[in-house]
Amino acid sequence: MSGKDIMINTASRAPSLDDRPLAKRVGLIILATDHTTEVDFQRLVASERTGVYVTRIPYANPVTPENLMKMQPSLTAAAELILPDESLDVVMYSCTSASVVIGDARIEAAVQAAKPGVPVVTPTAASVRGLKALGAKRISVLTPYSVETSRPMAVYFEGLGFEIDRFTCLDLSDDREMARISHDEIATFAEEAMAPKSDALFISCTAVRAAEVVPRIEKSIGKPVVSSNLATAWACLRICGDNASRPELGLLMTKPYPEG
Repeated sequence: MSGKDIMINTASRAPSLDDRPLAKRVGLIILATDHTTEVDFQRLVASERTGVYVTRIPYANPVTPENLMKMQPSLTAAAELILPDESLDVVMYSCTSASVVIGDARIEAAVQAAKPGVPVVTPTAASVRGLKALGAKRISVLTPYSVETSRPMAVYFEGLGFEIDRFTCLDLSDDREMARISHDEIATFAEEAMAPKSDALFISCTAVRAAEVVPRIEKSIGKPVVSSNLATAWACLRICGDNASRPELGLLMTKPYPEG
């Protein structure tokens, strides 16, 4: 018997449809070279209630202010590709150093050109909110970048009123290598980067697998730790109305999301 001889019946009615497959939609715009963000968000954010929908944009190493700035023209088109013609609850652009260079406001405008009115999260803005939620005013900072790429970040945090006690960079220029820094090495460098008088430690870069070891580092240094991916996951969850306290993921995940 061939397929054309099989009788195929049409159902007696069309199926009823849910408003959405999942209640909440988190859109991610990540770099083509990113090994870490998607994995972290599946672990930290995705659930039976919340879906994580990813698009990637072109990026070419090395990590320099000039190369980071080149991503700006791709942001609107990338946002358009995330569930076209459907609304999202939040969109996160996953590059900390580029958020400094391009600017949080310009990233928000580029994304909202495709998804009007959607809340936009950047690692920098989320980390600032996270540090404030933890009551931190004096901070230490650890980045995987070169001095050239790290300096604008120091200016960014100082410009927002934080006092930087110690700023340490690892002088890497390829985000794929940044993703290969082991958990043990992240923890060791974090301990060395933390100044005694700081209220908290910020670990920059969405490529760095720091979110997984934040609780370990907090136990070691006795102070809160904010990493790029932990901060953006926290922000996206809170914007989606998930206010559950999850202390096993770090102190930040016990805090509400401050407005403004």
